[in-house]
Amino acid sequence: MAFEPNTLETMRLIKDLTSIPSPTGNTEQVLAFVENYLKEVGIASTRNNKGALLVRIPGKDDTKQRMLTAHVDTLGAMIKEVKADGRLAINLIGGYRFNAIEGEYCTIETSDGKRYTGTILMHQTSVHVYQDAGTAARDAKNIEIRLDAKVFNREDVAKLGIGVGDFVSLDPRVEIINEEFIKSRHLDDKASVAILLTLLKKLQQDGAELPYTTNFLISNNEEIGYGGNSNIPPETIEYLAIDMGALGDGQASDEYTVSICAKDGSGPYHYGLRKNLVQLCEENGIDYKVDIYPFYSSDASAAIKAGFDIVHGLIGPGIDASHAYERTHRDSLYHTEKLVYAYLFSEIVK
Repeated sequence: MAFEPNTLETMRLIKDLTSIPSPTGNTEQVLAFVENYLKEVGIASTRNNKGALLVRIPGKDDTKQRMLTAHVDTLGAMIKEVKADGRLAINLIGGYRFNAIEGEYCTIETSDGKRYTGTILMHQTSVHVYQDAGTAARDAKNIEIRLDAKVFNREDVAKLGIGVGDFVSLDPRVEIINEEFIKSRHLDDKASVAILLTLLKKLQQDGAELPYTTNFLISNNEEIGYGGNSNIPPETIEYLAIDMGALGDGQASDEYTVSICAKDGSGPYHYGLRKNLVQLCEENGIDYKVDIYPFYSSDASAAIKAGFDIVHGLIGPGIDASHAYERTHRDSLYHTEKLVYAYLFSEIVK
């Protein structure tokens, strides 16, 4: 079926999504946004006990089903300690490094919903004071938050209502450049969430009937490893995670194509499904790259590890500087959206 994505619409939706703080464990606000988006286009959704969002689109065949997933949770942190001088030590949420957030603006949300801003800095930031400012380890001991508040000690911080366990979200600094590039934190995986939402909207508007009943899961615990390994109907044959292609030295993926994962840190993805995705690209003029991500796993691999008897796959737009200040191009979003649409109307591998 011919389909031309409105990629600029997708990019604007990505901007909306990345602007909503949602570190793993504190995703209610972004899930409510997604829930409302679906409601406005006439699509019902439900929540599971973990808080993730589920959508079921009936198809011609209900005995064989598919599941597609993308995740709204992002990297972030929690307050680990309030230091004697009023600075805040943090504990990271998700798989990233302290050097990727040095100098970043952030927001602390207290347990009663108050928000305070701050900056993530080395304790030894000033080169005029600390001789090791450039060489000291970027780690939990040295990285801290400087609050944008007049505090001198632990007691001052406590009076603000800030304490251990409060969530820290990173400023996304999202920008759309000349309607071509979008750069932001948390394109992993809000870019793919936006792709699924725009496709669900199109299916609803067109009244198109899918060949198989298809379940969509917007998960909220992927960054800690178990977002999409529940609520998989027993009729599910294929499970496709829409996440990201990781770019760097030795990688095939780029910012201008859809990335099809052959293998990641969890092992190979289903060979038959991978070949079917490649064939769909070649039949529909979709630019793609097949790639291996050595230090990566997905909600699809989490489902396999949980023991589900499914055919699993992983695709996504190519994202530069993953788990840092990320960027992708509209072409990559375009080809990813085209592939997901073609896949929805394709035959199941088995």
